[in-house]
Amino acid sequence: MSKYISVFSLMLLFATIGTTTSCAQKSNKAATTTVTKKVMNTSIYNYKATDIDGKTFDLASLKGKKVIIVNTASKCGYTGQYEGLEKLYKEYSNDGLVILGFPTNDFNGQEPGSNKEIAAFCTQNYGVTFPMMEKITVKGDDMNPIYRYLTQKSENGLEDSKVMWNFQKYLINENGQLEKVLMSKVEPNDPEIINWIKA
Repeated sequence: MSKYISVFSLMLLFATIGTTTSCAQKSNKAATTTVTKKVMNTSIYNYKATDIDGKTFDLASLKGKKVIIVNTASKCGYTGQYEGLEKLYKEYSNDGLVILGFPTNDFNGQEPGSNKEIAAFCTQNYGVTFPMMEKITVKGDDMNPIYRYLTQKSENGLEDSKVMWNFQKYLINENGQLEKVLMSKVEPNDPEIINWIKA
C-alpha cells in the first residue's frame, strides 16, 4: 500500500513541477510581449529640446502634426535647402506641418557659429520662421537623445539609421512615430515629401 502511495506522491510532484514551469514560461512570454509593445509605442512626444533662444521646447506640443526633423548647417553645399524648407513650412503649416531644425557642427565643421549667430544667419539669409533648436551633436557618444530615438530601431520601432551629412530628413507622423528617413540630397519640394504631407 505504501508503495502505491509513494508512486502517487511522485506523480503528483512531477505534475506540480510541470504546471509551475508552464506558468513560468507563459509569464516570461507575456513579459517579452509587453517589452516589445512598449518599444513600438515610443514616440518623439517623450522628448524635450532646447530651442535656439535657450527655451524648453516640449515635443509633446506637436501631437497630431506631421513633423520633419532636419540637421542643418550654415556652410554646407546643402545650406540652400533652408529656402525650400521655409517655403514648405509656409505652404503647409496651416495643414499641420512642423519643421524642426537642429544645427550641428558634426560634418567638416560646417556649422561653427554660436546659437545667436546661427539664428541671425537663418533669419537674414533665408527668412526662416520654422522652429530652430540649439546646436547639438547628432552622432557619436554625445548624440542628442532625440537623435538617439531617430537613429535606433530599439527606440523608434522602425529602423536603424545613421546621420550621414547635413540636411538629412526624418519624417514623423501624426502619432509622433518615425515613418521615413530621407538623405540630404532629397530636396524639400521632392514629390516624396509633398505626397507624404498630403497623405
